[in-house]
Amino acid sequence: MKILLYCPFSFNLFSNNLIKIGGIETLNYELAQKLAKINKLQIYLATDTKKIITINNIKNLPIKGLDKTKINFDVIISSNYSKIFNYFPNSKKIYWMHNTLSFEKALRKKILFSLLFNKVKVVFVSKYLNNITSNLYLFNKRMVIPNFLSSTFVNLKRNYSRKKIFVWSVKRDRGLKNVIDIWIKKIHPTNPEAKLYIYGINKKSFRKDINFYKKHNIYFFGLVQKRILKKIYNKSLAMICLGYDETFCLNALEANACGLPIITFGHTALKDFTFNNKNGYFVNNYDDLANKINDLCNSKINKDIINYSYNYSKKFDIDKVVNKWINLLKN
Repeated sequence: MKILLYCPFSFNLFSNNLIKIGGIETLNYELAQKLAKINKLQIYLATDTKKIITINNIKNLPIKGLDKTKINFDVIISSNYSKIFNYFPNSKKIYWMHNTLSFEKALRKKILFSLLFNKVKVVFVSKYLNNITSNLYLFNKRMVIPNFLSSTFVNLKRNYSRKKIFVWSVKRDRGLKNVIDIWIKKIHPTNPEAKLYIYGINKKSFRKDINFYKKHNIYFFGLVQKRILKKIYNKSLAMICLGYDETFCLNALEANACGLPIITFGHTALKDFTFNNKNGYFVNNYDDLANKINDLCNSKINKDIINYSYNYSKKFDIDKVVNKWINLLKN
């Protein structure tokens, strides 16, 4: 069986940036690795690369010119892009939906008709995303297969010695200025040793205030390797993930794998992912957020929270999740 994973992002199997690739790219890459180990499966990974690369039984194809290939794929798994289905009428088509997709957005991106007329099966990354996606798309089949942990975050040693570090690693900055504001006004004066580490955010929009923020123990690090995030997660007290527009929140899962609980408003997919006082904390507003951070700074380390977070993440081990993909491919 020839299976194509279509991931139209700029990376390849030998890319120097492979250790810095985003969530969707990582999921495609690691799913391809797992499927390539199964007999009778030929795995192709299409990315925005310039030449064909083959490594570990995976053939990495350039997306440019793929519509003219003579390869007859049995199954195409495409992440957030449906036009590729138009060129392979005889292939089974699986649309891997990672992000929200309104009708207006589908029309604007000119992908609506390729979704409607290709007998597409859709895999949602969460129940939340499935629930908010219109039934008017008339998909051939809808199912939920959750995201899984990257190999970087599997089988980590539990650390009960935590520092007063709080992490923001969501790439979108909605709510971040509010968090910084309460940090300066309500957290730093009470707990001056506490630190806020901000990852994944473009520092340019905050550049003029960087030195001022440092005086309040607020640090911007930009995009870093997952191994660095793992090291920080494993010694911090909590991750701040407000949850304004999360369809799954892979960052929260990776944090839990390090025993790191989530502080959230509980919006979107985080409402189903987070369990209050077990693998995270629900807060109602920014004042509550400030109070929770101060409480954590002034309390003993809660080993039960660390243990529950760690154990809960194991439900998303790739070896468990990949079986759902295999069953889908067989059927």
